[in-house]
Amino acid sequence: MDSTSPEPSLYTVKAVFILDNDGNRLLSKYYDPELYPSMKEQKTFESNIFNKTHKADNEIAFLEGMTIVYKSSIDLFFYVAGSAQENELMLMSVLNCLFESLSQILRKNVERRSLLDNMEGVLLVVDEIIDGGVILESDPQQVLQKVNYRADDHPLSEHSVAQHITEKLALTTN
Repeated sequence: MDSTSPEPSLYTVKAVFILDNDGNRLLSKYYDPELYPSMKEQKTFESNIFNKTHKADNEIAFLEGMTIVYKSSIDLFFYVAGSAQENELMLMSVLNCLFESLSQILRKNVERRSLLDNMEGVLLVVDEIIDGGVILESDPQQVLQKVNYRADDHPLSEHSVAQHITEKLALTTN
């Protein structure tokens, strides 16, 4: 085996971010703490990527030793970044899963306002797809099942809290 090739790693994704039409950050998650440790460095990197990609028709960019796959929708730009040696198809599968999952959650209305109104669902989707840079899931239907399971299986309402306390009190008094 060639000694210059990096060791295989599960830590495929270095960053995920969503920018609006003006290049402003709506969501970002950086999984490599050494990559861009400060907020200023992250925003500079995002700005450079946006300037290179917002008018391009491609799906892949190479910048600053990174492989970046991206997709745009109405007034949003979705980015998934990996190392220079990373397989573009793996990164693209993450990007497609993210986009399709959000499309379902936002009811095919993938635009800035809708994304901001449903940010907790968006964050859940990102966390179901990637954990610490490791790809957990690339099937949008599986992601949606997990997100819906969490939201619907254990609804926390005043009634359920009161019922739980009543049951606990009944057990302690008996």
